Amino acid sequence: MDSPVPRGAAPATSPGTTRLTVLSGPSGVGKSTVVAHMRTVHPEVWLSVSATTRAPRPGERHGVQYFFVSDEEFDKLIANGDLLEWAEFAGNRYGTPRRAVREHLERGEPVLLEIDLQGARLVRESMPEAHLVFLAPPSWAELVRRLTGRGTEPPEVVERRLEVARQELAAGAEFDTTLVNTSVEEVSAELLALMRIDGSE
Repeated sequence: MDSPVPRGAAPATSPGTTRLTVLSGPSGVGKSTVVAHMRTVHPEVWLSVSATTRAPRPGERHGVQYFFVSDEEFDKLIANGDLLEWAEFAGNRYGTPRRAVREHLERGEPVLLEIDLQGARLVRESMPEAHLVFLAPPSWAELVRRLTGRGTEPPEVVERRLEVARQELAAGAEFDTTLVNTSVEEVSAELLALMRIDGSE
């Protein structure tokens, strides 16, 4: 999968009463799996829902998987500074609504944003108080296994995915904290601890 085109950053915002946690890392490292496990154990963790201009897929609902908006509505979100960050990918645009994030933070609720590297960098610009967490694989060999495991892609596509992964791994030093995904349960507990949430059951 190709990387998104460069994202657009929104103006800076004042910090809320609770720090935003941003989870990022290379494709295939297991971000979505970790987040899903976290929210099963602690559903009070609020996961930001992105706005997108793409059409809903079967089973998707507005406000659950995404906020589905028109191109004109997305243009207004950008013009009004209502997005923390946004990207265009495969002809569609995706962005993180600023207002909902800020409202949950001001209510003192734990807020998690799962996003790619470019988006994490721009959230840092927009909300420098955010805590950026990098999810790393146990090893390069394991990440290669995850990215190539299906065996259905041509060699040039596989090589492109691996090159993007190398670039993403090299950016780990930009983050506040690095967690190694050796176990979904363990890394979820570590992330909950960083968010100051009791991860024990």
